[in-house]
Amino acid sequence: MPLKSQLRVMVVDDMTVSRALIEQALDWAKIPNVQYESDGETAFRKLAAAPVHLVISDYNMPGMDGLALLEALRGNKSTQRIGFILITGTANRAMIARGQKAGMNNFIAKPFTKEDLLKCIETVTGKLQ
Repeated sequence: MPLKSQLRVMVVDDMTVSRALIEQALDWAKIPNVQYESDGETAFRKLAAAPVHLVISDYNMPGMDGLALLEALRGNKSTQRIGFILITGTANRAMIARGQKAGMNNFIAKPFTKEDLLKCIETVTGKLQ
């Protein structure tokens, strides 16, 4: 059974259009087990109760931003080993350094193609085929 059919993913992004673009890319990659949340606080509560294999999170969200979500996940025993990809339209060295220090597995800058996102995911998970 291919890894992608077992992989459980949560996408966290407050923008409907961004979530839809990520959803299209994941559908294209045939990754079926995906949950979507629009804010970091709700995502963290759900992940603490039922962890997934991979979180793909936007950086810029009101309340708990993507890096705060990452830090919360890494500080919780049940979620500390979840793979984490940060998506941002405003990548800068300080943000990337903070993410790497917190245990970010990978990041991708907007705009991106579905192929770019799949490569980014496979850097974290290994080949999905």
